[in-house]
Amino acid sequence: MINFKGTALSLHPLFVIVMLASVVTGRFLELLTLFIIVFIHELGHAAAAAAMGFKVRAIQMLPFGGVAVIEDDGRMTAWKEIVIALSGPLQNAIMIGLALCCRWAGWGDEAMLAYIIQGNVMIALFNLLPILPLDGGKVLQALISLIAPYHATLVWTSRAGICGSLLMIAYGLAPLSSGGGIRLNLLMIGLFLAYSNFEDHRNVPYRFLRFLVQRSEIYERNLERLGPAQPIVADSAKPLSDIMRLFKREKYHLIYVMGGPGRLLAVVTEQHVISSYFASNGPP
Repeated sequence: MINFKGTALSLHPLFVIVMLASVVTGRFLELLTLFIIVFIHELGHAAAAAAMGFKVRAIQMLPFGGVAVIEDDGRMTAWKEIVIALSGPLQNAIMIGLALCCRWAGWGDEAMLAYIIQGNVMIALFNLLPILPLDGGKVLQALISLIAPYHATLVWTSRAGICGSLLMIAYGLAPLSSGGGIRLNLLMIGLFLAYSNFEDHRNVPYRFLRFLVQRSEIYERNLERLGPAQPIVADSAKPLSDIMRLFKREKYHLIYVMGGPGRLLAVVTEQHVISSYFASNGPP
């Protein structure tokens, strides 16, 4: 593992094994090219996050790609998340453009330039699939969070990721029905994504808890830019956890507590609801 200005650069052990195996099979140059493409893709995420003031904790190279680990201190908005997610595929588009320019100018090996273009197209399109933790899944989650409560966003995007990864697994196994061989790469990636999304779904309560813990400090500091508060009308008997699950990512809420039809008992802030919940209960 290498540490560069506070960002850890690491290679997954299985990735190292795959690289060594490529030497034996004579595919080292092709795999090294893909490694560089993926690394530049992840640098795009890291550079965009750093430019917005977020700490990039690590860039990890995995057997099926890479990941930039970005520290979210509660300042991450949906649009910032979208920009960071799309900055990776943008690097692929730039590399495709450079390779096409080199081909047009007659520079470099034609076969290698074609491989670079194909590799970038494949990596960019794959990452734009709407499956977490791929870039397309992050964009989908950010867009949904603009209109839906954050808890529902977490639940439904993880479920969408599970469905998408299961479809990928099915596609990888499909040739077996006609006597062909399995698409091993797709099958392995599908299994990895399925595991990741099952874990994501299992951890929704903890991710939502973190969302709640961060809200008070962040929203008190930025209250002026939030605009009018969004009302939530709730019966006095409604559990606090159910009320908090209606909170949206970039909205500030006032809760109108009703004691019956047309009978307003109180208007409370979301901070009061959150602090009251943690004073008497556990994670929602």
